[in-house]
Amino acid sequence: MSFINVEIKARCNHPEKIRAYLQSHHASFKGLDIQTDTYFNVFQGRLKLREGNIENNLIYYERSNEAGPKDSHFQLIKIADAKGIKNVLTKTNGIKTIVNKKREIYYMENVKFHIDEVLNLGSFVEIEAGNMLADLTRDQLKTQCDYYLSEFEILDTDLIHISYSDMLLNLS
Repeated sequence: MSFINVEIKARCNHPEKIRAYLQSHHASFKGLDIQTDTYFNVFQGRLKLREGNIENNLIYYERSNEAGPKDSHFQLIKIADAKGIKNVLTKTNGIKTIVNKKREIYYMENVKFHIDEVLNLGSFVEIEAGNMLADLTRDQLKTQCDYYLSEFEILDTDLIHISYSDMLLNLS
């Protein structure tokens, strides 16, 4: 099944402030996920296998590289045999890069929040307003992202336009 998110990613100089906001607004805390995202070589979009103690998914997505709220069209498949899938995709596609992170996962209705600590990159916050749980238009999803950008006092200069995988590849 295919869904749309409007999402932002930003450097986070104050994760404790965002955490306190989410807790004081009764966000549902899903836990701390220790994640390994293996990105595979593909002709179009991005394909990653997420292995974590909470989330284990194969995710294909297409998203433009621009700062601020952006559309992300994705397909997500829950994975029971991550090792087997990783083996096949490594042999057929090759590994592009691997992202290791600690991710705090929160929800407020249809909006998912991540407070991430990414190995070799630092601290980030992600806001994902999606239509997976609610029948909302793209404009309504963008309005939600804009609201939390303001609430979290995220500056335009903190917005990230590329994925963690691209950031790590740029370090090479």
